[in-house]
Amino acid sequence: MHLVESMAYTGDRPWHGLGNKLAPQQSIDDWKRQAGMDWRIEESEVRFISGNGNIGAIHAFPENKVLYRSDTKAPLAVVSNRYKVVQPSEVLEFYRDLTEVGGFELETAGVLRQGRKFWALARTGQSVTLKGRDKVDGYLLLATACDGSLATTAQFTSVRVVCNNTLQIALGDSNGSIKVSHRSKFNPEVVKRQLGIAVSSWEPFVSRMKALCECPVDPDSVEGLLRRVLTYQAQDIAAPVANEQAIANVRAIYEGGGKGALLASSRGTAWGLLNSVTEFVDFHRRARSADHRREAAWFGQGAQIKQRAWDEVMKLVA
Repeated sequence: MHLVESMAYTGDRPWHGLGNKLAPQQSIDDWKRQAGMDWRIEESEVRFISGNGNIGAIHAFPENKVLYRSDTKAPLAVVSNRYKVVQPSEVLEFYRDLTEVGGFELETAGVLRQGRKFWALARTGQSVTLKGRDKVDGYLLLATACDGSLATTAQFTSVRVVCNNTLQIALGDSNGSIKVSHRSKFNPEVVKRQLGIAVSSWEPFVSRMKALCECPVDPDSVEGLLRRVLTYQAQDIAAPVANEQAIANVRAIYEGGGKGALLASSRGTAWGLLNSVTEFVDFHRRARSADHRREAAWFGQGAQIKQRAWDEVMKLVA
């Protein structure tokens, strides 16, 4: 079963092979239609029937509200009355001035989980080639959910072209994302101002990537790092347990099985080690489907593993 309800994309076919392919430079309104984001989240008060079966009095529950789709009337979530909705169209409208005058270019947008979560991903125009062949592009991801599973999140992401690995760009001491709780109204201009600080982080990020390319890693350090990063919480055991299968898989990717693993930038380096983890998380980690894996790589446990890997390799070049 696919998590993707609808999607549009430019360029190469996405990970699950679904979606409407668009020519470059389409308007935001075209993206809304083709990505299936041209509907609204409507609100209604919660009511329930007391008594047996369908016979009984109808009561209201004023502290909460039901969110539902304007097009299909399908229910999406029951949330508190204080919950501030972000509409699918708002996610794409966020990029209107960025694409029209800022040099950004939308690459994917769509709807997950029957409308409960939606996102858009745009290329920022920033790019670097490491050691002559290893190209990394900068992206900006904006995603939100209406079921309480995700705050409205804007984050800069890098994509390594040779293998399509994704990595969240760290901004100084933060993890590179700006989150807006659904308890407060989403103000795109405020978020863009905050991201203005982040746009300037591309050059420091490039410097860190180059440092990782120049950092050789011995086999013992590889083993130790993977054992710290690839863990799981077992029942009745307080400390995290090393995931031996994952460690073996990542080591095989690092030692030549991964895309780009034998490039000069990667072979035997901290950059190659980092990318072996990100490739595993993005494409090989156990999941119910490719959609579930990608969602976890962006927003869930996969993203946390990649962040741990980043933190660990940065210690090697500190």
